[in-house]
This record gives sequence, C-alpha cells and structure tokens, in this order.
Amino acid sequence: MKRAAATRGYLIAGVLIGCVVAALTVAQARVLAVTIADVFAAAPGVNYLAPTPGSGQWPDLLPALLALGGIFAAKAALSWLNSLMAHRAAAAVKSQLRRDIVAARLADPLADRTSTAGLVNLTTVGLDALDGFYSKYLPQLALACTVPLITGVAIATADLTSAIIVAVTLPLIPLFMALVGWTTEGRTRQRWRTQQRLAHHFADLVAGLPTLQVFGRARAQETGLTRSEDANRSETMSTLRVSFLSAFVLELLATLSVAVVAVTVGFRVVEGGLDLTTALFVLILAPEVFLPVRQVGVHYHDAADGMAAADQAFAMIDASPTKPAAPGPGTTSEAVVDLRGLGHTYPGAASPAVTGVDLTIAPGEFVALVGPSGGGKTTVVNALMGFLRPSEGEVRLPERDTIAFVGQEPGMISGTIADNVALGDPSADPGRIADALRRAGAPDLDASRLVGDDGEGLSAGERRRVATARALLRIDAGARFLLLDEPTAGLDATAEATLLRSLRGSGVTVVVVSHRPAVLAEADRVVPIGVHHEGSPA
Repeated sequence: MKRAAATRGYLIAGVLIGCVVAALTVAQARVLAVTIADVFAAAPGVNYLAPTPGSGQWPDLLPALLALGGIFAAKAALSWLNSLMAHRAAAAVKSQLRRDIVAARLADPLADRTSTAGLVNLTTVGLDALDGFYSKYLPQLALACTVPLITGVAIATADLTSAIIVAVTLPLIPLFMALVGWTTEGRTRQRWRTQQRLAHHFADLVAGLPTLQVFGRARAQETGLTRSEDANRSETMSTLRVSFLSAFVLELLATLSVAVVAVTVGFRVVEGGLDLTTALFVLILAPEVFLPVRQVGVHYHDAADGMAAADQAFAMIDASPTKPAAPGPGTTSEAVVDLRGLGHTYPGAASPAVTGVDLTIAPGEFVALVGPSGGGKTTVVNALMGFLRPSEGEVRLPERDTIAFVGQEPGMISGTIADNVALGDPSADPGRIADALRRAGAPDLDASRLVGDDGEGLSAGERRRVATARALLRIDAGARFLLLDEPTAGLDATAEATLLRSLRGSGVTVVVVSHRPAVLAEADRVVPIGVHHEGSPA
C-alpha cells in the first residue's frame, strides 16, 4: 500500500463493491425467504411436483424471479468489475516493483543481495505470483470486512438470538485461520528459499556447462540437480498438504457454526416462536456471513508465494541507497578524481579489502593502477565508478554521464557487433562505428557479425576490443573520464600498440588497471594499490 497508489485505489473500490455485494446478498435472501414462505402459505399441502386442481393457487412468482435475476446479474457484473480492477492493480504493482528492483540494483550493483539467477526468478515467476494476491486474496479480504458486518446486522434486525450465535462462532474462523496461516507462512518461505536455490543451481550449471563438458563432468552434475529438484518438489507438496487440510478445517468449522444456527431456528419454528419468513431469511443469510471469512483462509494460500516474493523485493529495495553510490559532488577545476584515505570493508568480511588510498588525478592524465591479485584494485575501480560507497575516506568523482568504462568481462547484448559498439553513442553512424573499432585495435572485426547473449561468439580479446570501441565512441559523444580494467589482456602486440595510441590521443583522463609492460610504459604515473608504498598502505 505504501509503494503503489494502484493498491490504495483498488482497496477503496473493493470495499465499496463489497458493501454493494453485501446489500445485494441481503436483498436476495429477503426475496427468497418471502417468496418461499408465500408459496407455503398460499397453497398448503400442495405437491409441487404434481399439483392437483383445486388444492390451492400458485403465487405469482414472476416478480420474484425477475428480482432474483436482476440481483444475480448485478453480482456477476460486480464480480467481473472487481476481477478487472484486481488484475489492473496487480499489473501496476508488479511493474512498479520491477522498476524499483532494477533501480535498487543500479544504485548499488555490487551489494551482496541475490545472484542474477535469483533476481530473474524474483522479477518473473516470483512477482507474477502476486496475481493470486490481488485477484483472489485481496478482493476476498475486502468482502470479509464488509459482507459479514452488513449481513450480520441484517440477521440481528430479524432475529437477535441467531445474531448472537453467529457473533460467538464467527471469531473462531479467524482464530483457526491465524494458526493455519503461521504454519503456511513458514512452509511458503521455506519453499521460496528452495526454489531460489534451484534457480541458482540451474543457472550456474547452464553457465558452466561448456567447461564441465570439456572436462567430462557434465553428467556428474545430474545428481546434484536432481537433489535440488526433489527438495523443491517435496516443499511444494508439503505446502499443498497444509493448504488442503486448512481448507478442510475452515469448511468444517463454518459448517458446524451454520448447523448450530439452523438447529436453533428449526426448533423455534416448530414451537411457534419464529415465523417461517424470518427463519428462512436467517437460514439463507447465515452461510453468507461465514463464507467470505473462510474464503480468506482458502485464498491465503494463493497469495502466499507472491507475498514471500514481495518481501524479498522490499528487502532488496529498502537495503539500497536512495541515490547512486557515487559519493562525490562532481569534479573540480583542479582534479578529475580526488581520493583521500579511501578504504572499504565488505559486509561480513573480517578485514578491509583496501585501505588508505590517496589518489589525485589531473585532467588529461594517464594513470596506471598496479598491485597484487586481491590487493583491492577492483574495489578502487568500483569506487571510481560509483558502484559502491567506500566505508571510509573522502571521495570526489566525475559525474556519471562523463565516464566511459571497460571492465574485465564487458557486458554484451544479443545483436551485431555494431549494436554493441553503438551503446556508447546510439546516434553513431556506421562510419563512426568502424572508426571506433579501428582505434580499438580491431579493424578486422566485421561490424555486421552477430553476437549472442553475453558475448557468445566472441573471444575474450574480441569482447574487450568491442567494449573499448564502445568506450571510445562514448568519449566522442562527450565523456571526459575513461576507466579501464585490464583492457589489453588477450591482445597481440600490434593491437595493444594501436589501442594505447588511441587512448593517449583521446585527450581525456585515463585510469587503467594493468600489469602489461607496454601499458605501464605509456602511463604518466604508476600507482601501486594494496602494497606498502613509502611506508604507508596504498
């Protein structure tokens, strides 16, 4: 309700529809009670399966049938309207949640919350389960708040004794619903965790399948995958068992409660303490008091999966910063980058990944970052990109729209090489794309060549060159700060030299992580990271 205006509007409309449905239910009970009582009063002793002439007259049933037809039609129309609004609200809320999840991931892309497979599972199957929440559970909840109240008041005005019995027995259903709901919630959360684990396992297996196949270990993964599938199946069946048994308990309780009302009404009619019209009116309305409440318990299971997914979505959204992770207000005229005492400790880590980094980079400078593996170079790069907020130190960074970036494993989209290069500047024509590829040391790459998901069909070196061409195109479009992580790995000496000349000639500020001698020789400065330098940790 806090996150989606569609929910608030739908709840208000649902309550109004519930009130109208309750009023129609009372009118339906009144028409049936009066009509049936009139039939018995007008023609006592008549065999209605084979009426005999002269034994009585049939009452005029046409007005009652027309009234009932109108009531049924109105309730059907309201049910359709409620369902339509429910699906619209569900679509709006799911869309909003998916946007919020993506925004949270972009604002803090390195946060250790969920894997890519888990994120896909959450934003697709997980949030799709909210349809059950909105189309079944929430409408029934609105009916459970309105129908019992209005029908209960109608019973009280007709027969106070029956109303007291209903008022005493009705709270038993929510009590049992709560007991069942706690069990269901635990089962559903366990099932959701198992489903997420299966998604992670399957995604990791598919990603690593080529490597497993090369080493002859692909079939060995079948046992682990089967075990994950069996666990998911077991948890699903366990949840379904609780769902079916809880429905049985609620139905039995509601049936016994209505039976108590029916028995007392029957004895009072026999003894002459209650007229037939009132008795029929109460008997018809009594099940309608219990029905919406027990249906809430039944439809709770339809909503449980969606609620579990929504809880995870809210946890991810609430844990993200409200603004992008870049902590600096922008550049100054003196420096493009200014780091003072930068350090960062990842959540759950026993020691900092990097500490005490001081780095000032002037406009147009070419700086190389070096250091041992695991020394914190990637952490510094992520801080420069604004992917994380350092836990200590002062940081001044360029604005996001002035940065061009080439990572160790550049992202690729399904399309052509030209499509991937054009991500740097969507307005670039084929000539500019070809020129960017040439400057990136890849003049031999065919821009029309197809690229699969995640760069399938390109070698590691080709991916880096395509990503570098994309970055150069972004520089042509106005970016003034270029950040590269091992850009020349996998390149031959000729391609490396071409790329370095392009970087040097771009005129922008360049920060590159590399151990290649040619890159270090080209740099204006070499800054060690993660090693003691001049008596202080870098």
